[in-house]
Amino acid sequence: MKQVEIEASRRNETGKGVARKLRRSGQIPGVIYGSKTEPIPLAVNMHEFNRLLFLAKGEQMLITMNIKDNGNSIQKLAMIKDLQLHPVNDQVRHIDFYEIFMDEPVTVEVPIAAKGKAKGVDEGGTMEFLQRTIEVSCLPMAIPKAIEVDVSDLGIGDALHVADLTPPEGVTIVEDPETTIITVVGAAPTEAEELEAAEEEAEAAAEAAAEAQEKSSEEEAG
Repeated sequence: MKQVEIEASRRNETGKGVARKLRRSGQIPGVIYGSKTEPIPLAVNMHEFNRLLFLAKGEQMLITMNIKDNGNSIQKLAMIKDLQLHPVNDQVRHIDFYEIFMDEPVTVEVPIAAKGKAKGVDEGGTMEFLQRTIEVSCLPMAIPKAIEVDVSDLGIGDALHVADLTPPEGVTIVEDPETTIITVVGAAPTEAEELEAAEEEAEAAAEAAAEAQEKSSEEEAG
């Protein structure tokens, strides 16, 4: 897991108006809280935070936060709990940090990484992810980059569930074992295939009707 450091400042004022002013000045409003931490409103440099997100490439980050507070400085260890994004340009509008402790487990979401190629794909099917992340519990330094799963044996109609995942040592998956995460579905029929099937069905129906008529005529003649 990536370990980074960032500067932040305690905010004495809150509200939408204050948040707008912060964003216009190149800062992102945020808050840090935790099981042992009262919420502290923060302001973080927008450029610096976006740089950290780029370097993380979607991986969880262990963040050492140096928080300035009226001339004093406090340090907290945290992870990103939630990001609020702008609905149009995806710019970060608010950050929730969660204080953590190295000797206490945390619950986080990590990506699911598929290994191999499902045999059902070679048969004309399509592999679909119903869920791309999984929630796990572990100590901060044990957080995996991803949970890998081999999909090579998946044929059309097969599926993988949470119970099929094998987490690394020290990591516990906390989701329902019966939850489906990956499935292989058959390819949808093309327009030509649908037309051919309809013609075959109509032809079969016509033959059945002709046979029934012929049988009826024979019975009447007899």
